[in-house]
Amino acid sequence: MSTPRHGSGAPTAPPGHEGPPWTRNDALVAVAAGVLDLVGFTIVVQSEHGYVPVTGCLLMVASAVPLLVRRRAPLLTLAVMLLFGLALNLSVSVPQHFNATTAVALFTVARSQRPAVTAVAAPVTVALTLVTRHTWPLPTLVDTLSNAASGVLVLISAAVLNRWQREQAAKRQMLTDRALADERRRIARELHDIVAHHITTMQLMAGGARANLDRNPEVAREALVTLEGSGRMALREMRQLLDVLRAGDEVEDEPTAPQPGVGDLERIVADSCRAGLPAVLDTRGTERPLPPSVGLTVFRIVQEALTNARKYAGQARASVRLTYEPDAVAVEVTDDGEGVGTRHPTGSGYGLVGMRERVGLHGGTLETGPRDEGGFRVAARLPLTADEGVRR
Repeated sequence: MSTPRHGSGAPTAPPGHEGPPWTRNDALVAVAAGVLDLVGFTIVVQSEHGYVPVTGCLLMVASAVPLLVRRRAPLLTLAVMLLFGLALNLSVSVPQHFNATTAVALFTVARSQRPAVTAVAAPVTVALTLVTRHTWPLPTLVDTLSNAASGVLVLISAAVLNRWQREQAAKRQMLTDRALADERRRIARELHDIVAHHITTMQLMAGGARANLDRNPEVAREALVTLEGSGRMALREMRQLLDVLRAGDEVEDEPTAPQPGVGDLERIVADSCRAGLPAVLDTRGTERPLPPSVGLTVFRIVQEALTNARKYAGQARASVRLTYEPDAVAVEVTDDGEGVGTRHPTGSGYGLVGMRERVGLHGGTLETGPRDEGGFRVAARLPLTADEGVRR
């Protein structure tokens, strides 16, 4: 399916409120071309004959009027303009001319029509502009080359502009595709973080409740309460993510909860303890508000690191250290467990990939790997701009 090579530049009028068949730009082009041709015609005729014929001026102005609808009917515009020009050339003694009106009409045809149509329209236009009272049917070689060169320049200009527009359209499509791919990766990271953390917690809580159901009902009850809270939190975060995907489709009556940040670290550390992985949170430096995107990145890194520790570390303890630096914020999650070999040591797991992408978006650094004394370590440092850093 072919697409038009240029837009009309006019907004679509609502049904029942259609405006004129031309735009303001069309009117400006028609007026400019008509004035330019009229001035040139007046100067040439005055210098050669000593007077300016009124008929010639009227025909010169009339030949520019069809340019008003050149975008809607380019071939018809060119044909009508050539008829007016032919009438002018045969009624007034003027030299041959390839004027501005002719150039605009032929340029529009070359921009909007197929190459085969342009290949026919161009030589016809050049031939008819050579028809005058004194030169036809034997125009001079200079006149023929001059008009032919003018036509070729118009065609070259149209071809160059068409190619430029195609390149720009391809570039815009590439940027759109890249933005969509980035958004898909972001959504995939969010889904992985939500599902991996909450489902793992719910699985461990369900197992703990089952194991203590007969021996210690109170512990089983607390595990089920935690499981219910994790499920509710997972549903709320997934709903927020779906609301982003449905943005603009409908208005939600319930306000959306804010994205998690560093203020929620105590909660997920407590969830980790209830899920069977003892963990502590150590905050160093002067606490201050962080940009929402940075706070979300810190939260997701801690969440993913604790989730991995619960999966692979076995009987272990974990430590979360959050450090506020003057120009950055650093977070480190360590554990003293085992099972290092199953924790994607080469960085091929989706969780570690998601961490690296999040940190990379902020220009930060991420270090992951086993510790010399045993266990696993995840450390990230996110730089802050001057406005986001500490204010003295």
